[in-house]
Amino acid sequence: MTPARYADRRDAGRALAAALGERAGSGALVLGLPRGGVVVAAEVAAALGAQLDVLVVRKLGVPGHPELAMGAIASVGDAVEAVWVSSVLDRAAPDPAAVSAVHDRELAELRRRTAAYRGPRPAPAISGRHVLLVDDGLATGATMRVAVRAVRRSGPARITVAVPVGAPGAVEALVGAVDEVVCLQAPTAFRSVGQAYEHFSDTPDDEVLAALDRGGTVG
Repeated sequence: MTPARYADRRDAGRALAAALGERAGSGALVLGLPRGGVVVAAEVAAALGAQLDVLVVRKLGVPGHPELAMGAIASVGDAVEAVWVSSVLDRAAPDPAAVSAVHDRELAELRRRTAAYRGPRPAPAISGRHVLLVDDGLATGATMRVAVRAVRRSGPARITVAVPVGAPGAVEALVGAVDEVVCLQAPTAFRSVGQAYEHFSDTPDDEVLAALDRGGTVG
């Protein structure tokens, strides 16, 4: 049976919060991955009464085919982590200089967005806390894997990945890499994250900022 579709990202966030229940515990930190994941995360944080913040992750698209992820980068504080999708790199065989140019361009955009979303607020404390990493869905899972690596460097007590929908392979790849993976839908006929939503338009920066102001307790 085909799973019911979410009305939008806020609806998906409420469903995800209901599934998480009280498992987050006190002092939990919810980190949304921009852009759309922050809208989902705001609903989760508000329902759980948890602190909400943002973890900026940037996809590294194959040169000439930017929609195809060859990797991703993320940062917590000054440390930048990268993961690469070896199967895509092997198949596309991009020029190393072009790969480096993509990395540098996306790193500059990552830093711009981090500054725009966080403003004067310092990065949240992660050490010893339960961190819930939330996105609007998993396709390749590259962005979530690099988010996990970036957070892991800061010594959290526990990491939970929570998403409304994901490709089965991407979900499976995260099992064992974190303490818990909560994915409400992992359809075998997965085509894209958007297939799980009635409304799945691009999320502008002002919607990200509104979600950060609305959800949870922003530190």
